[in-house]
Amino acid sequence: MADPVSDGPIPDSAIVGVLRPFVRATRPVLDGLREADPFGLRARVRSSEIPALGMRERLLDMLAGVEVPGTSAWAAMDVEGRSRWWVRRVGRFTTLVAAVPGLGGALLSRLPVSKVLGAAGQGLLLVAIAGEHGIREEDELVALLGAVMFRRELTVRPPSTADDAAADARAAELTADLAEPGDQQPMVKRVAKVVWRLGRALFAVEDELDKRPHGNFLHEGLGMLPVVGAFGKYLGEWSGLKRAAREAEKRFHGR
Repeated sequence: MADPVSDGPIPDSAIVGVLRPFVRATRPVLDGLREADPFGLRARVRSSEIPALGMRERLLDMLAGVEVPGTSAWAAMDVEGRSRWWVRRVGRFTTLVAAVPGLGGALLSRLPVSKVLGAAGQGLLLVAIAGEHGIREEDELVALLGAVMFRRELTVRPPSTADDAAADARAAELTADLAEPGDQQPMVKRVAKVVWRLGRALFAVEDELDKRPHGNFLHEGLGMLPVVGAFGKYLGEWSGLKRAAREAEKRFHGR
């Protein structure tokens, strides 16, 4: 884990240095979230587990009507509808990672769950919905994350050759679990491990993480209670995720 940047205000260059590989690593993670099929429905429909050809075709037609990327229903959705889909997808997934022991790996016992998953989830969501608005340029995405999550209007300059190579290497390290040769783990579990790595990467600027959108005082109060505290934290993170999406939408429409 990278050491947290400390000793005074964190310079823009340090935050950009953390966010650039994060943004690069989000792309294969978002692809995994698009394709993740925890119950194996798509694979079963296309396999011999559905022996009758007519039944298989009917099920494929049914799936085409489901609002997920790659279907005709998805193609018919507007940008706002696709953005809402990402809010639900990322929010539910990051909550699942925290709620199911073992999905995130050993990091679970070493990092504050709500802060890390909240930050990683918000970063993933912002990149996803930016893409639905046609925003894919890396420096613009880094600036977006800085503005919404850290309340900083970052000065983002093109990386030097050395910094570019370092960002590539760091992004590859963050997404290593997705590319393990011969890995037979379900995609949902591999993506979960990468989400934890993304959270760990943002932990390098821990002092900035509390500035990101959060839940309200009711969520905070519930989070301090015994037994239901974890549930309160998750509700707060879910609320913060939706706030981050709304703030990003305002920024997109103001471009």
